[in-house]
Amino acid sequence: MSYPKPFPLAAPTKGPQQPTFAPDLSVRLICPDCRDPNPNIIEEFGRGDLVCGQCGLVLGDRIVDTRSEWRTFANDEGDDPSRVGAASDPLMEGMEQLDTVIGFKDGGSGIARELQRAASRSQNTRSERNLLSAFRDISTWCDQFSLPKTISDIAKQLYKRSDEEKLLRGKPLDAVIAACIFIACRQAHVPRTFREICNLTHVSKKVLGQCYKALEQAFNLTPGAAAARPGSGVSAVVTGPEDLLIRYCNHLALPANMQAICKDIIVAAREHGIADGRSPVSIAGGAIYFACHLLGHSKPVKDISSVAGVSEGTIKLVYRLYYAEREKLVKKEWIKDGKASLERLPVEQSSK
Repeated sequence: MSYPKPFPLAAPTKGPQQPTFAPDLSVRLICPDCRDPNPNIIEEFGRGDLVCGQCGLVLGDRIVDTRSEWRTFANDEGDDPSRVGAASDPLMEGMEQLDTVIGFKDGGSGIARELQRAASRSQNTRSERNLLSAFRDISTWCDQFSLPKTISDIAKQLYKRSDEEKLLRGKPLDAVIAACIFIACRQAHVPRTFREICNLTHVSKKVLGQCYKALEQAFNLTPGAAAARPGSGVSAVVTGPEDLLIRYCNHLALPANMQAICKDIIVAAREHGIADGRSPVSIAGGAIYFACHLLGHSKPVKDISSVAGVSEGTIKLVYRLYYAEREKLVKKEWIKDGKASLERLPVEQSSK
């Protein structure tokens, strides 16, 4: 994207062209006493003088020290920062990033509080304060959910884009932030379910779904989309039950080989059209329940239900669908190696 230049060129005029002024690069600074064509000019930053190294004549004073303000211990290949201050935040581009903090100690006169109010009004506009508040909420919720900083940054970028485009005007701030975190988890391949996001942010599932649908249409996040809208910076990511297996198995303290077997069962069921139309959470919970009985690692359905966040009846329903087609899902190599046994699978009766 090309940005307009701050000083556009004037329209050409007919007539004699005006002379252009430019610095003469052939001019060199030499000592007027030595007249040496190759002068040895030394900059004494301690005194702020420009001195001839041969005769000691002061050629200039009050020079600016452009070196770093501290001693650096980096090697020759390392960077030597020459200015102080924290690193700039690209998310805060176009806004003031230097903060001034007013102290609380004023001897009980109340001046500090008045200065804090005046500083808060003068430093940032209302939109900038709202953006900073939303960024703080995103960071807090991501920390409570033990999400990495990558997801927090993606959620902040998505919120800033939606705020600039006015996509969710009138929606509650908590719902917008929750939808951004939900999409960021999918983008970073660390998916979280709607139920988990709702429990974290205390946002109703209905409002969260409305905000997600609005962002989904705006940034072309529909499942199966080949590419996102040009310039949106967001790509379509579909969450499958395989993405949820690792976290569920870790919470249930299952062995490492359980994840690979559950994934093979889900893939085989998808190829044969078994349990199609079920939610990824239900399929993941049913596959874990099926694999636990198949390998002899019995886990109560109540524990799987609490980890996956679905009802016990839903998990048993998926299990019955898998049990009916068990010959297609269980590999013969597992039975030959003694890992699996079809006789361990109990017959679940449908509750009517």
